[in-house]
Amino acid sequence: MNFDKEIKAILSSNNFIIYIITEEEERLENIIKNISNQLFKEKIVIWDFIDGYQNNPNYASSSKQNPLEALEIITHYEKTDKKIFFLKDFYNFLNDFSINRKLKNLSKWLKQNNKYIIFNGTEQSIPITLREYITSIKLPLPNRKEIKTELNKFFNQISINPNSSILIDSLSNAYTGFSINKIRQSISKLIIDKTLEKQAIKKILNEKEKIIQQTGSLKFYSQKEKISDIGGLNNLKIWLDIRYLTFTKKAHNYGIKQPKGILLVGIQGTGKSLSAKTISTRWNLPLLRLDISNIFTGILGESENKIQHMIKVCEQIAPCILWIDEIDKIFIEYTNNNDSGTTQRITNIFLTWLSEEQKNVFIVATANTIKYLPIEILRKGRFDEIFFIDLPNFIERIKIFQIHIKKIRPLSWKKYNIYYLSKISKKFSGAEIEQSIIEAMYIAFYENREFTTKDIKLSIENIIPLAHIEKEKILKLRQWGHSGKIKIA
Repeated sequence: MNFDKEIKAILSSNNFIIYIITEEEERLENIIKNISNQLFKEKIVIWDFIDGYQNNPNYASSSKQNPLEALEIITHYEKTDKKIFFLKDFYNFLNDFSINRKLKNLSKWLKQNNKYIIFNGTEQSIPITLREYITSIKLPLPNRKEIKTELNKFFNQISINPNSSILIDSLSNAYTGFSINKIRQSISKLIIDKTLEKQAIKKILNEKEKIIQQTGSLKFYSQKEKISDIGGLNNLKIWLDIRYLTFTKKAHNYGIKQPKGILLVGIQGTGKSLSAKTISTRWNLPLLRLDISNIFTGILGESENKIQHMIKVCEQIAPCILWIDEIDKIFIEYTNNNDSGTTQRITNIFLTWLSEEQKNVFIVATANTIKYLPIEILRKGRFDEIFFIDLPNFIERIKIFQIHIKKIRPLSWKKYNIYYLSKISKKFSGAEIEQSIIEAMYIAFYENREFTTKDIKLSIENIIPLAHIEKEKILKLRQWGHSGKIKIA
């Protein structure tokens, strides 16, 4: 249900005092005016603390800096057709005893006379004593349709043709998560800079990055890695390709559900983190990484507030990808007898969010083991799919050697015996293969010469792979991965 329909439903359901949480006062005022005109064919009555009532000649400038009088004046409208009274920032006075009592008394009068009070604020702050009388809802940020309308209006006003509807669609998508005021400020800067092509999208993403940085627990990643940087993982690549276009308008019209996310479980260094980064590039969506350590604090209730704020920011930036690296760490490091149930509450908030209809946020969670993951996370429906990322096989190792050597020696990579190197690096992870090349380069550079296949061979012989160090743990993990219960990446 969109916001207009929600407000109309509330007004039709015997809710006569409504509190709307928003930072967009001007936008809210316009919405209320339109709804009042549609339902009652009447203008709304507006009051604010500094100027009092403004749009009625009988009470012009009355009740300045007097919220109690502002409520009293509403009863003088008994015989008029005025239906909606918009009291700006009135939430600041709700804890005052006289205001509190007056609203309770007024609620009966409003019902008898079919009139409504709407006030706005930036936070949920209704006193317990008034919660029975006040209906609270939140004004969501503008959707793509509203953003597109605002952009078209702006371009028409300044007599600039944006050249194509495709550009408008791209800008609308990029501005998702912005308030109308921020869109106006941003688009004005772009016009001044005369950057209405790809640079415009880039600048908008930079502004989104600033929003993300304010959270402290989220980090914005620029798109660099490509799907071709991954050696192997063909099943995962196919799965991602099939879902590549699900965030488009065409997919929405088709009626297809957008994917919620995937859980990647596997041995360290096998490409889980790289996969998260390449999905962002492949799908052309911003990538946010959740820093688990910044979520948990010593202050009771603060961790819950942080996870809720993180969810809010992700939905604000959406469509986007949320990367939760090493999600199993939540349950290894922070579960103890002294956390006052914080971990469980964080888990419940997160699992509830996963189960609900998300707002274009695709989650990529990675884990090195399933040992500490609660069964609720592994249950079908939390994630679209769980993939096991195994150690690379011989063919995949050839591809990984090729990718890494080709990056640093694009013209001479073929002179290296990649086939032989892949053969002697059995049970090496992708990260360990990369490290063997780096080590060979150190040695050769120290000796003032080009590194060779022999140098890489010596590096491989000197590296003890994790598959040998943690033999029993990795054997159990691989047995689970190949049990047929989950997909092999």
